[in-house]
Amino acid sequence: MDAFYASVELLRYPQLKGLPVVIGGGRRAPDDELLARYAHLPLCQIPVADFPLLKDYTGRGVITTATYAARQFGVGSAMGLMKAAKLCPQAVLLPVDFAEYRRFSRAFKEVILSIAPVMENRGVDEVYIDFSDVAGGQREGGRVLARLLQKTIFEATGLTCSVGVAPNKLLAKMASEFNKPNGISIVQVEDLQTLIWPLACRKVNGIGPKADEKLKKLGIETIGDLAAKSLPQLLQWFGKSYGHWLHESAWGRDERAVVTESEPVSMSRETTFERDLHAVHDRAELGAIFTDLCERVAEDLQRKGYVGRTVGIKLRYDDFKIATRDQTLALPVQDAAAIRQAAGQCLKRVPLGKRMRLLGVKVSGLISAQAWQASADDPVARESLLRPQVLTSIKNLDPYTASLF
Repeated sequence: MDAFYASVELLRYPQLKGLPVVIGGGRRAPDDELLARYAHLPLCQIPVADFPLLKDYTGRGVITTATYAARQFGVGSAMGLMKAAKLCPQAVLLPVDFAEYRRFSRAFKEVILSIAPVMENRGVDEVYIDFSDVAGGQREGGRVLARLLQKTIFEATGLTCSVGVAPNKLLAKMASEFNKPNGISIVQVEDLQTLIWPLACRKVNGIGPKADEKLKKLGIETIGDLAAKSLPQLLQWFGKSYGHWLHESAWGRDERAVVTESEPVSMSRETTFERDLHAVHDRAELGAIFTDLCERVAEDLQRKGYVGRTVGIKLRYDDFKIATRDQTLALPVQDAAAIRQAAGQCLKRVPLGKRMRLLGVKVSGLISAQAWQASADDPVARESLLRPQVLTSIKNLDPYTASLF
């Protein structure tokens, strides 16, 4: 999907189309004041001049996404809002609304499934689709079906998407970035040298910043440079597994199937604070945030139909060091109170004397809630569900240094 979160917001606020708009952070007082002031008007009639601007933001939230007009100024996803404000101070700043984005995500995926049912969900705004057995899927190399998907998604949601068509997932992912927004790009095997090899190595999904830095130190700037290196050389530099994958990727080879169903490994929620908080001095504020995170994780579990047996927490301190702890329970849980109680026990095992900038709560060891309920009267089946759960021990526990918030 093209600038998905921003595009959803522009459906609500069409008066902002064509302007630099940044989506990031939670709802703030200026957002509430704006809606209250114009409660008597439709959202589409709120004057552009009255929207909060990025230049007035203070805090350390990050950008979730930005319109293409804002991206021209160098701002992008995961960038700090304060840094972005220096690059594009005139941008309109809107808060993140995940509930609305999930609603539109379900809508566009329902459209896809009605046309091409072999679909792999890759998050809120991206999917892989297997065209192989879809009627007309091979016409014009897949372009006809791609146009049909774009047209039907737009008619149902008002949103645009970019489609990459290729023989495998690796190349299709890259092709989807070639002609954004609302574009279609087709890459065949014979196009590898002309379309893929000139690209920077970072364009390969799976080559991160550290690997790219190492490649550059070895004089490997493009995918073509990477393809020119022998497999033994890559194995020597990057090890057996990653070296082999780099070699295959450079030559456009990817045997992964489109997976229509996959079980989530965990569900988590975390938040970065607007200012550093202390477990003692900011106990009430932290307690409210902690409870909210547990409630949101519980809502995710219940909405998606899972229970989880391992509850964990994550802290990032003001010096950017991270502490994590988890606890595996005798029985899986799904409700917020049980998650908070277990997460609270985890908090007792981390230092709370330093100020914190981030707090997160995670539930893993997931089991289908339906299967768990069905096993209530069958001890053997229930034991079978629990058996895959791995009990882990916590070593070198840090002392409990402050009262639990």
